[in-house]
Amino acid sequence: MLDTGPLGLVTNPKLSSESTACTKWLQAHIVTGNRIIIPEIADYELRRELLRANKTKGIARLDDLAKSLKYLPITTTAMRQAAQFWAQARQQGQPTAGDKTIDGDMILVAQAVTLAVPDIVIATTNVGHLSRFMAAELWRNIAPS
Repeated sequence: MLDTGPLGLVTNPKLSSESTACTKWLQAHIVTGNRIIIPEIADYELRRELLRANKTKGIARLDDLAKSLKYLPITTTAMRQAAQFWAQARQQGQPTAGDKTIDGDMILVAQAVTLAVPDIVIATTNVGHLSRFMAAELWRNIAPS
């Protein structure tokens, strides 16, 4: 499952060494038959910034990628699970975002958990908050299998 960071890298029309490496990494996973999922919350987080900056090429690339990979809509079940994770983190004194934010990380984790797939991993650029709730790795560290 792609977090916003890797999703942004592979849809960025400006080629940098990191975006090129991430695109090659994603292609390697697709070629080996790994199932890649774009969660709706990651699409939202990336899309809102692309829209704000009027980056039409990035939006087009995001739309194209969403058509070719599995897209996971947000469900009521996922949102209720996200609320549970949000509350749990605060009860433990380890909030993952400010009290007044929607906390996309908790929605992402909840989307992954509700799939009930045993070997799912969130590919991210920031493991910190996510790994407290489920398997998350820096995208570069997830080898195609």
